[in-house]
Amino acid sequence: MHIAIAGNIGAGKTSLAELLSKHYKWEANFEDVIDNPYLDDFYMHMERWSFNLQVYFLNSRFRQLMNFNGSNKSVVQDRTVYEDAYIFAPNLHAMGLMNHRDFNNYQSLFELMESMIKAPDLLIYLRSSIPNLVNKIHKRGRQYENSISIEYLNRLNERYEAWISTYDKGKLLIVDVDNLDFVDNKEDLGLIIEKVDAELNGLF
Repeated sequence: MHIAIAGNIGAGKTSLAELLSKHYKWEANFEDVIDNPYLDDFYMHMERWSFNLQVYFLNSRFRQLMNFNGSNKSVVQDRTVYEDAYIFAPNLHAMGLMNHRDFNNYQSLFELMESMIKAPDLLIYLRSSIPNLVNKIHKRGRQYENSISIEYLNRLNERYEAWISTYDKGKLLIVDVDNLDFVDNKEDLGLIIEKVDAELNGLF
């Protein structure tokens, strides 16, 4: 079984993936931010490194999906390949930070990969307001995220909402995280687990 968690930067995807992995004994797969050779350069000079970064993420997540296919384990994935293709790359293109040639090349590569993968059995979307995202980003203090603007986060949020409103690849659970503290409050985590249980019961 493949569970995926989607959401904007700072929404809590990694934390929830860790907690659900522990609760359900699922194998957790995380976004490669520590060993990513492009991330620091990207936030310093987005236009120069946008294509390289997006191809790196696409490659990384495609490899994860290929590994899922060859495994009998249940997995929870921090961010999906769809977010790269429907949110981050188009946003960079719209902002003039990825040129037409690179964007078309990227889209062609994604379409080929998409023809070879299966959508997650359940997608959990963490919906968050911009103030909540900014608070979480500042709290975790990642150096390379210091230059992220509110405008950039807002553009991403708009694209997330547009994507989720038309998502039809499988079961979808939307969790509004603005008033939840599922990391430090067990009751809040319990509420999410109840919702996940209800969705999982429908899968069997």
